[in-house]
Amino acid sequence: MSEHYFEEEEFDSQVNGETVRRILGQGLKHWPFMVTFLVCITAVALIESYFTYLSKRMIDEGILARDLDALRALAIQYGLWFLIFAVFVFGFITAAGYLGHLVQYDLRKQMFDHLQKLPLSYYNRTSEGWLMSRVTSDAVRVGDLVSWGFLDTAWTITSVLTSLGFMFFINWKLTLLVLIMIPALWKVAITFKQRILTEYRRVRKLNSKITGSYSESISGVRVVKSLGREHENLNQFNELTDDMYQASYRAAWLSALFLPAVQLVSASGIAVVVWFSGVQFEAGGMTIGGLQAFISYVTFMLWPIQQMAQVYASMQQAVASGERIFSLLDTEPEIVDAPDAIDPGSIRGDIVFDDVSFHYEDGKPVLENLSLAIPQGETVALVGPTGAGKSTLVNLICRFYEPTSGQILINGFDYTTLTQHAIQSRIGMVLQTPHLFSGTVLDNVRYGRLDATDAEVEEAAKLAGAHDFIARLEHGYQTEVGEGGVLLSVGQKQLISLARAVLAKPDIFIMDEATSSVDTLTEALIQQGMENLMNGRTSFIIAHRLSTIKSADRILVIENGGVSEMGTHAELIRARGHYYNLYTRQFRDERQKVYGLDGAVPVAQ
Repeated sequence: MSEHYFEEEEFDSQVNGETVRRILGQGLKHWPFMVTFLVCITAVALIESYFTYLSKRMIDEGILARDLDALRALAIQYGLWFLIFAVFVFGFITAAGYLGHLVQYDLRKQMFDHLQKLPLSYYNRTSEGWLMSRVTSDAVRVGDLVSWGFLDTAWTITSVLTSLGFMFFINWKLTLLVLIMIPALWKVAITFKQRILTEYRRVRKLNSKITGSYSESISGVRVVKSLGREHENLNQFNELTDDMYQASYRAAWLSALFLPAVQLVSASGIAVVVWFSGVQFEAGGMTIGGLQAFISYVTFMLWPIQQMAQVYASMQQAVASGERIFSLLDTEPEIVDAPDAIDPGSIRGDIVFDDVSFHYEDGKPVLENLSLAIPQGETVALVGPTGAGKSTLVNLICRFYEPTSGQILINGFDYTTLTQHAIQSRIGMVLQTPHLFSGTVLDNVRYGRLDATDAEVEEAAKLAGAHDFIARLEHGYQTEVGEGGVLLSVGQKQLISLARAVLAKPDIFIMDEATSSVDTLTEALIQQGMENLMNGRTSFIIAHRLSTIKSADRILVIENGGVSEMGTHAELIRARGHYYNLYTRQFRDERQKVYGLDGAVPVAQ
């Protein structure tokens, strides 16, 4: 498994602050819930502080004064405020819940939309596990940060401020003493902040590696078992999980140390406050109720700060997740539509390669100075050695990539002046490894044109040669295909893919090694479906079995970055060049398989 897939971005504290700002921006999109949440949490903090002040009055004005009427009135007031308190608690919990889910929804939608715009090259260098981790667990963490993480922060701030307000009202001298503890607590938080964040970034990085390893092992389980790689894969997985355990242990150790450090500072401060409160009481500067209330306020003010130590690690994980989400959203698409790009309504016209060169990596050209004209309706077959650039040529036509230099024209337009949708929505492709989506056969064929009727789907399947086998399935068109079409054979998946392309009615049709992995009977069905689809359309066939392209209007031999031979099957056979050698060698190999090792046809006795 390539480490390149798991390269992580490095972030500094400035980026961290920017990330928090952007996460808050996600919450502010739903400002009614944010405002409701802040109003309710402020009210809760005020009422909680007022409860402590009511307790002071109950002691001083009711219990110590032996005034039952005053005590009864204060108790009734306490009960009424508690009902109001419960309403605000319900309000902030409900608002926080909605807010968190809305932020998760927004982020997932933004990431999914953005992923549709990114080119194939991005997916080639980015693991599926990395992307899945962003869309799932990271989105959840950021949603929780906006709701419950910021809830804890807002509650801490309002609790501290309201407690300080009541404390000043009771005894301003002692309150100033309490304020001395705040810088010490702040220093502890700053000291631990960066180290905890660094460790959790490492945890998230390793988590992506584990997700990618797990995903690849599951999706490639047939290859793993056929090569007996279970033990090696397990060892690799164990190494990753061990690394993550060590990183998680360090992060948990720092988080655990954070809380006792905060508690030590808090306990020292409370001890000092209790001592001076006693001195004030002896001097007559405080009542018993005031002394009890003041100590309660100190505890009430410091407890949320201590609680923040517990949630701080989770908040740092969420910030790290936010950094990774925004790194995905900030990835610029390599291919973008021009501001004045148009949709010509059709791309049935000529396709011209004008001195086109292309490379995936600098200094390693795949195509060089290729010039080629394909008139409307022509069927062009592409043959040549692996890696010669056959698939690259059709990928350029689809504008999955753009030329490094040169120009491609469609309908006489430079195709960079057309929208990507105008081109790609009018191209039908059937690949060597067909991909089906979870659902029924009907769903997968209809994917080619979502508004198609059942009758149109069935007609497309008949033209593709797929109807007969579909009709023999237990539930016909309603048969479930399984994830990736795992419940069907390769040939059946290929026929469904072909039916999907037929239903889409593309202007340009591309077959990329579509018959290389199927049996002879299925190949014949695919060939018939191809002929139905290619009739009157500009078509490209990348073929391994040269016998399947004999009827092509033109055959191009791609090698050494360009076209080395061009012509019909008959013309290239007569030329006795590279195509002739490929065809005769393949023909000879097929005869050897059928008639014997020497390739000779046995004579009947």
